[in-house]
Amino acid sequence: MTDLPPCPKCSSIYAYEDRDMLVCPECAHEWIAGSEENDANDEKQIKDAVGNLLTDGDTVSVIKDLKVKGSSLTVKVGTKVKNIRLIDGDHDIDCKIDGIGAMKLKSIFVKKV
Repeated sequence: MTDLPPCPKCSSIYAYEDRDMLVCPECAHEWIAGSEENDANDEKQIKDAVGNLLTDGDTVSVIKDLKVKGSSLTVKVGTKVKNIRLIDGDHDIDCKIDGIGAMKLKSIFVKKV
């Protein structure tokens, strides 16, 4: 068994190789071997449900009906959301949806258009 470095984010010793990347099973951090010292300066990358990298100002489409908490409204599948803004936290997309208003979404429920 090879000696792999610990995760640079959470210091877990359980990192494993996946093709040319190293992956931490505890915090899901991915990095290239030998670039651990550069990861502290990298920004968090947010990906959609199919793995596309999201950036501020993108347009995304909702892939699942989402109930709006505290309301009887539902965001339907296929609803396009324009000009998203990425934020830190569990709900990592801040946006405004026509007919509903401002809300936060999880990136796992959207697909980049």
